[in-house]
Amino acid sequence: MLTVLLLGDREEGKNGVMDSERTGERRGRTGRVPATNVAELTHIGLRLFVERGFDAVTIDEIAAATGIGRRTFFRYFHSKNDLPWGEFDDLVAAMRAHLAAVPDGVPLFAALRDAVLTFNDYPAEELPYHRERMGLLLRVPSLVAHGMLRYAKWRQAIAEFAAERLGQDTGDLAPQMIAWAFLSASLAAYEDWLNNPAADLVAVLGEALDVLGRITEY
Repeated sequence: MLTVLLLGDREEGKNGVMDSERTGERRGRTGRVPATNVAELTHIGLRLFVERGFDAVTIDEIAAATGIGRRTFFRYFHSKNDLPWGEFDDLVAAMRAHLAAVPDGVPLFAALRDAVLTFNDYPAEELPYHRERMGLLLRVPSLVAHGMLRYAKWRQAIAEFAAERLGQDTGDLAPQMIAWAFLSASLAAYEDWLNNPAADLVAVLGEALDVLGRITEY
């Protein structure tokens, strides 16, 4: 998430081993070759949600469409709400590592801007799925509510870095304000990107963050 930004499936998932009880033969119950990583499962699930509506699709239907069993589905995702987020937690961990490697001489805003743009830099072939993902995460009420829990992890990574630079605690006002500000700018950029299919995601995000950086000039 960001998607946001925030969210994504840029690499194969690490849960590549299928349930041995359901894949003694190489095909699932539906006769199709089972999906074997988080990216495949997420792509198929996203397409079902877009075609039929998020609330109308059941976990059993996702499992059938991906050629896996219900129990195997829960090895990849805790709930249906988690599927659109793909490998979000792994991406947040990568962003933490990216920020940890930033030299001390790089200004705080520049470091965070670069981290957010890197977090949201998807390969061209993934962008159609990411557009579907973010359309769901930002516009389906149940996913919007669930998103606040997921975005908290993203904000925490930002706040921790800001707090270290400022010599403050992560929960202090300034680090939290910075984290919320970067999340808000990112979400605004995603809304603009969704409304303009021809727009370049990273360019829109960069523009939004530049506006945030110039806010004292207005």
